[in-house]
Amino acid sequence: MAHYQGHICQCLPRLLTLKRDSPVTIAGDRRKTGRQFVDDVLALSTGLSQLGVRPGDVIAIAALNSDWYIEWLLAITFVGGIAAPLNYRWSLEEARLAIELVSPVMLVVDDSCGSWALELQESCDIPSIRLHVLIGDATPKFRNNPSVLKMDYIRRSWQGPRTADPLLAPKGIAIICFTSGTTGKPKGVAISHTALIVQSLAKLAIVGYTEEDVYLHTAPLCHIGGISSCMAMLMAGGCHVVLPKFCPKSSIQAIEQHNVTSLITVPTMITDLISYISSKSSSWEGGTRVSKILNGGGSLSFELLSNVIHVFPQAKIVSAYGMTECCSSLTFITLTNPNCKSRILTSDNHNVKSDHIYQQPGGVCVGKPAPHVEIRISTKDQASSFSPSIGRILTRGLHVMIGYWKDTSGNLLHSNENGWLDTGDIGWLDENGNLWLIGREKGLIKSGGENVYPEEV
Repeated sequence: MAHYQGHICQCLPRLLTLKRDSPVTIAGDRRKTGRQFVDDVLALSTGLSQLGVRPGDVIAIAALNSDWYIEWLLAITFVGGIAAPLNYRWSLEEARLAIELVSPVMLVVDDSCGSWALELQESCDIPSIRLHVLIGDATPKFRNNPSVLKMDYIRRSWQGPRTADPLLAPKGIAIICFTSGTTGKPKGVAISHTALIVQSLAKLAIVGYTEEDVYLHTAPLCHIGGISSCMAMLMAGGCHVVLPKFCPKSSIQAIEQHNVTSLITVPTMITDLISYISSKSSSWEGGTRVSKILNGGGSLSFELLSNVIHVFPQAKIVSAYGMTECCSSLTFITLTNPNCKSRILTSDNHNVKSDHIYQQPGGVCVGKPAPHVEIRISTKDQASSFSPSIGRILTRGLHVMIGYWKDTSGNLLHSNENGWLDTGDIGWLDENGNLWLIGREKGLIKSGGENVYPEEV
């Protein structure tokens, strides 16, 4: 019997069953049911196949968030292609470096990056690009360019069964997600379908996403956090409310209008949301429907967490630690859960010595690894003033990237034997299995013959 690998498009038949006539995506005035969404993904994948896109071909996307963006991610991978989301905030030079790295056969853009996209298209100096495609409306110069195809022009009626098997790219790669790392140049992190699936399952298990959720897209879909949570919600079968980009006012309006139940944030986003709510003259009660908030990109201070609980009193608040090379989250910590009799973390029961609820002189507690994630601490040649158990954080599992795209060294970041990936971070594990994050290895300071990390000082 042939071995069948996982594929992110395996969510489509389930969406067709669960949400056949119920909304799956809401973007402005556009609402699509499960049947409409699946039909549009399959129609786009048919068009891509007829245009000659084959397994292993890379298609780059540079655009603001939209329901169309999600459809592109699925349609590209359905035909065995590899999606390469580009940061729409990039300059022409940054975009050029990333595009030259991955050699896409197609560049898909919207008006947010129309200026540099036009310049790239007119210069014709990236021979791999065979087609330029436009999502949505654009300036007349871009829209009326005969060599730029409209998205609707590509769609073709799907003739086969909606349950047809999708194709896989070589090595099972689904996306190339970019990270600058410490070099300043974009690095293409090749992430597999399997990694996206296991990370989605972890979020379903730990955060608790279900088919009843209405999920607000606050993170850009060019970022691994936005992609990973999007995939989790597709697998859960929930409804996606998509804003072009994060804005406190439009986010609060969307929460109120669409009865949003879940969202992801970083500390600056949640601060902006609370600030906007506080500035409103009338009382705001929309937060009572929000039941799940996943925080990433940094810890929440006790004051900020208290404000979040006040504004979203029914929300389970989970914070995650991760990185692009690991397809998002490695560890999770539940900060508060209204379904429990008491809060998980308070300033009283943790003897807090700073304004961060789970930050101690020994670092920041980022919680326990997800069920599929292995973590260990490498203490070789390490001697810290904090503890002999401090060391480099290593991880292993199906969540780890395939590698850097076109990496001539053949190594994974700072790879170790037996599949261990060096995250580049320093930390330690306590007796309960919680990971405590100290800082980056490259921030190490030598003092008096000992290793000291800035975060310890």
